[in-house]
Amino acid sequence: MRILLVEDDPTLGSAVREYLARDSHAVDWVTTLGAAQACMPGSYAAIVLDLGLPDGDGLSLLPIAHRQANPPAVLVLTARDRLSDRVKGLDAGADDYLVKPFDLDELAARLRALTRRRAGRRAPCIELGALTVDPVRREVRLNGAPVEITAHEFVLVSMFAEHPTQVLSRQQLEDALYTLDGGAVSNVVEVYVSRLRRKLGRGAIRTVRGFGYQWGNPGDAGDGSSE
Repeated sequence: MRILLVEDDPTLGSAVREYLARDSHAVDWVTTLGAAQACMPGSYAAIVLDLGLPDGDGLSLLPIAHRQANPPAVLVLTARDRLSDRVKGLDAGADDYLVKPFDLDELAARLRALTRRRAGRRAPCIELGALTVDPVRREVRLNGAPVEITAHEFVLVSMFAEHPTQVLSRQQLEDALYTLDGGAVSNVVEVYVSRLRRKLGRGAIRTVRGFGYQWGNPGDAGDGSSE
C-alpha cells in the first residue's frame, strides 16, 4: 500500500521508511506538518503520524485526512505515553497508537491489521476465487500452487485484491508503486499488468476503457478487455 510517513527524527524516519519499503509498501516520508498537509489530498492507504513535529501538533492533520474521499487509516507514533494522551489521539480520529520506542515488526503488523479492518476482513489472507494473497508472507497462490511474483507485481495484486470490485485508475496504480520522489516510465502499469496476466491468466485483470483496470477472474484465458 501507499503510506505517508510523517516523522521529523531522521534516524527513525529512515529506518521506518526502509523497513516498510522492504515490506513492499510505497512510502512518502515528510518531516513537517506543513509538508504533510501539502500531500493532501493523496491516495494513501495509511498515514504513520508523529505528533511532536517542529511546526505543530500532528493531531491537526487528522481532520484534513478524514475529509479525503477515501480516508486513510492513521497510526500515531509518539513518545507521549500517558493514558490521557492516547485517549486524546484516539478521540481525535486516530485508528491506532504506538508508543516510542517500538519494534518495526509490530508497526508493520499493526498497519496490516488496520487495512484488514478497513476492508472488513479478519483473516490475514485475501481469498478471491482461485487466488490467495498472503500480505504477511508476500505470497500469491493460484489454485493452491505458488506463483513466482516480483515485489512490484505483488503491490499491484494486493491493490486489486483489496479492491476487487473497484475500477482502479492508472494514476492510483502508479501511486501504489512509486513514492513522490520516485519516477516511473509512461507505460509502467501496462508492463506489470501484462506480466500479471501471463502469470494469472488473461482474464485476471480487465481493462475498463477510459477508466483503468478492474480485478477479473484469475485462471481465465479471456482477453482482459471490458467496455
